[in-house]
Amino acid sequence: MDNKAFSLQFETRTKKFAIDFLKLSAQLSASYEGRVIRNQISKSGTSIGANYREANRAKSKADFRYKIKISEGEANETLYWLEIIEEMQWLPSELIKLTMKEAKELLAIFTSISKSLNEKK
Repeated sequence: MDNKAFSLQFETRTKKFAIDFLKLSAQLSASYEGRVIRNQISKSGTSIGANYREANRAKSKADFRYKIKISEGEANETLYWLEIIEEMQWLPSELIKLTMKEAKELLAIFTSISKSLNEKK
């Protein structure tokens, strides 16, 4: 698969993650704590794909590298919030396992892209 095909496929994957993620976060409690976490997690979970899309339209290699690092950071933050939700038992574990798996895979992909970009410097 060439870079363009990968980029398009990965944009679709990160958008699907954002949609699935919003559906999951909508199930969090309406308590103050639940709203705080929902706000944080909704931002980080949707920002992954938005920043990746921006990276694919970057004005320079440095801009691309910067936006990939943002996506990587947002994926890591999303995983953190998912771990909090799981440990607080705010949602059934089975419900968030697939989302956590995808978040881990996205983080691994962004980390790999970031490392390969640093090697090309």
